[in-house]
Amino acid sequence: MRQRPPIGIQLEPEHVELERTVADLCSTVLSSIAAHEETDPEAFDKIRKALAASGLLSYMVPSPYGGRRDRLDTRAIAIIREELAGTSGLADLIFVMQGLGSYALQIGGSEEMRALWLPRVASGEAIAAMALTEEFAGSDVAAIATTARADGDSYVLDGEKWFISNAGRADFYCVYATVDPEAGRSGITAFLVEAATEGCSVPRLMETLAPHPLGVVRLENCRVPASSVLGEPGGGFSVAMRTLDMFRTSVGAAAAGMARRALDEAIAFVKHRKQFGQPLSEFQLTQAAIAEMAVELEAARLLVYRAATVKDGGADRVTLEASMAKLYATEAAQRIIDRALQLHGGRGLLHGSITERLYRDVRALRIYEGTSEIQKLVIASQLFKN
Repeated sequence: MRQRPPIGIQLEPEHVELERTVADLCSTVLSSIAAHEETDPEAFDKIRKALAASGLLSYMVPSPYGGRRDRLDTRAIAIIREELAGTSGLADLIFVMQGLGSYALQIGGSEEMRALWLPRVASGEAIAAMALTEEFAGSDVAAIATTARADGDSYVLDGEKWFISNAGRADFYCVYATVDPEAGRSGITAFLVEAATEGCSVPRLMETLAPHPLGVVRLENCRVPASSVLGEPGGGFSVAMRTLDMFRTSVGAAAAGMARRALDEAIAFVKHRKQFGQPLSEFQLTQAAIAEMAVELEAARLLVYRAATVKDGGADRVTLEASMAKLYATEAAQRIIDRALQLHGGRGLLHGSITERLYRDVRALRIYEGTSEIQKLVIASQLFKN
């Protein structure tokens, strides 16, 4: 890929070096796997092992458990996702799920649980997953119907979780269930559920627009010890929101990475593709399209790295900044990739082409971790507080 222009936000030397390291991994290892990730049944494990060997997964846990810093480095996570997403949507997913799936454990788990699981998350030995969404509870988290009934020194969980990334591959799930269905969000509680627990199963895998390890996680009379509660009983909604607050910024980074790859591909294509006796790059409409794409991309990256910088500066919550970054970057990336495909003409529609893959990969980013519509509501609610 082309050298990225500066974003106007100061990164530390280790971030600059990290960008080079990830770019090198993408070009030398991941690109060859990504070329066949839709047809190779072993692609998931190959990518997981490559990410583990590179040490990148360690960025998803704090230093006492094998990580790089005392708290997660939001700028580093954004840099990694931006690089990975342009090469492989699957690599981006595997990377982020180690953090998204374990963050509730990091902030709410007992020391014993953290010591057991987080070093294995950092090394790639254990695969993490977050089980929040249900068939009838997506944007409306308070509508969660999965129940957790206290029984002695245990809880018994019953319900189904839908659209769960890493379903069937995860070693543990951070599951959200209600201990009091009448209490709304105040009854939601987070639990760590080991995948091997009796009563925890994956009855169905889901096929999506772009290849993605997604499925339904069923909990039937699934008994877990009371020590599996992450945070306080009834405090699960806060745990979930803190988790999303941490990782929403990085969704924008992944979108920027996909958009950057699309822009690179479009520039390379229009410079050599000739129509009416001249390269497409010499037509003013083409130049206008490329310019608009580049401006939108840099605006998206500025919002992403601003939010990441604020978080790394010590802010406990970056709800406004993260929602702005996710909303703008994902919507802009959709437009940029669509325009890149248009510039490629028929070639952009061919299955297996880079633009066609990016076109499918980017669509989910406007939905998961809060739809674009929800982000607008979050942004407005934050502004009305001031």
